[in-house]
Amino acid sequence: MERKKLTDEEIESRLAQLEEWEVEENNLKKHFEFDDFAESLEFVNKVGAIAEKMDHHPDIYFGWGYAEFFITTHDVGGGLTESDFELARAIENIEG
Repeated sequence: MERKKLTDEEIESRLAQLEEWEVEENNLKKHFEFDDFAESLEFVNKVGAIAEKMDHHPDIYFGWGYAEFFITTHDVGGGLTESDFELARAIENIEG
């Protein structure tokens, strides 16, 4: 499936459907807070499994009590596509 960059209007429309996600330098970005390192790691591993199934991999930064995700589509030159928003929605649907 060919991925197509979304327009600014399409990005704003999809962003309005996500809670606390923002666009930063052509990435969808969200910071999550957890009680400790183990919870952060567990969440990151769940995201990793989803990313593998979707064949769409975010940049992930995590440590004690936090995980931060940056999602973009590299094969369209670092723009946002529908795949980025699909992954963000899948991350949102992970149960703790």
